[in-house]
Amino acid sequence: MEIRKPKIKSIPYEEFNDNEGLEKLIDELNEGGVKVITGNLDRLINWGRANSLWSLTFATSCCGIEFMSVGCARYDFARFGFEVTRNSPRQADLIMCAGTITHKMAPVFKRLYDEMAEPKYVIAVGGCAISGGPFKSSYHVVKGIEEIVPVDVYIPGCPPRPEAIMYGMMQLQRKVKVEKFFGGANHKQTAEERELGLSNNAIASGWRSPMVVTDVPADFVEQLKNEEDAK
Repeated sequence: MEIRKPKIKSIPYEEFNDNEGLEKLIDELNEGGVKVITGNLDRLINWGRANSLWSLTFATSCCGIEFMSVGCARYDFARFGFEVTRNSPRQADLIMCAGTITHKMAPVFKRLYDEMAEPKYVIAVGGCAISGGPFKSSYHVVKGIEEIVPVDVYIPGCPPRPEAIMYGMMQLQRKVKVEKFFGGANHKQTAEERELGLSNNAIASGWRSPMVVTDVPADFVEQLKNEEDAK
């Protein structure tokens, strides 16, 4: 049974800037075939999970304003199943780190990540979360949150446009839709794995390469503008 390439409603697969890590993941899943029952259940469960990503409200600086605008009526990311945000990490499966992480904040950020249930994901929004941004040469800012937690999607910018944030979240949707749900999530970490700071899901999947939003297709931006004008 072949794992189909992940699609987003009303957006053809070809319109995405394909990520080599995602393509490699699809090839690995297709290698040797997939059981019909398990494959169909995986597809059904991942379809539901991809369209109901609950994000932890975690914004530390100006990128948080862009995230707020994505949730407002002009862009309305509720159309894609992202509208639920939670204040408790136990009720969230996604951390969208929007802003600067200082060394004083880093232990708190790591604790919130550890308290989330598996499977869980991280999106780094903006230059500060990715590499420290304009503060990369300072002594008090973490030089990228990948030093603390594994990152699934990078959305560069200072700050990134709301269209870029939506596009990055859709890239995460594509990644979720091709995951192997059965097995791996209940993997018990060893002491060495715990020191790495990775989640069980990341360990089970081999901590595959993250996805990077390098460009937002013009057609996607035009589509959002047309929907806005039609309201």
